[in-house]
Amino acid sequence: MKKQLIFSQNWGKIYNAEEEYNVITLEDVIENEEVKAFINAAQKQIDALGYTEHSYRHIGIVSKRTGEILEKLGYEPKVIELGKIAGYLHDIGNCVNRVDHAHSGAILANNILKEIGMSAEDRAEITMAIGNHDEETGTAVSAISAALILADKSDVHRDRVANQNMATFDIHDRVNYAVTEANLEIRENERKVILNLKIDTEICPVLDYFQIFMDRTMMSKYAAKYLDIWYELVINGTKLL
Repeated sequence: MKKQLIFSQNWGKIYNAEEEYNVITLEDVIENEEVKAFINAAQKQIDALGYTEHSYRHIGIVSKRTGEILEKLGYEPKVIELGKIAGYLHDIGNCVNRVDHAHSGAILANNILKEIGMSAEDRAEITMAIGNHDEETGTAVSAISAALILADKSDVHRDRVANQNMATFDIHDRVNYAVTEANLEIRENERKVILNLKIDTEICPVLDYFQIFMDRTMMSKYAAKYLDIWYELVINGTKLL
């Protein structure tokens, strides 16, 4: 271990730390065998329940987008890296149960990150973000949590639909399958984030999207507000929010 510069609790200033600790990166987390086991178990349970994909594809996109949001809004490299880690670990609680997966996932993440040497201050930021990413119980309470929410709720796409039999689609399958493009654009100069979706209306009407995703949309809008930016939803070229 070597001495590092670490961030103070206000996440705005840096000070010289006397103690030594490991600097944990996203790469360290990706290579961790326990993380791999929990991700695989989580997807196994998701498959059994018939939900959309929550495995490596999804968490990779969420991790990347969380980091991009924080980077483009000018946050420090340390915060950006913690955001990427939170994005990668945010759904591991599904290996316990789909119900309250954000809470169990936060506890699992804290234990893993503690074991591999992450500081308590950094773990607290990640567990807080993971514990607040689900729309049923969470909300934006920090910059990392807000970025994670925006990233997570932006991943709506047909690639997430495991069921290939359209005759048996439920509304979640149908809406996700209808989305052929989902791009999250951060315009830092305009202080704006835009979720741009392309929906095949022959598969489902736009109204169906709002029927199942209204809570997620409003959660994203509040998360953007927490970051002092504006949230816009554009579907098939039409601005709806």
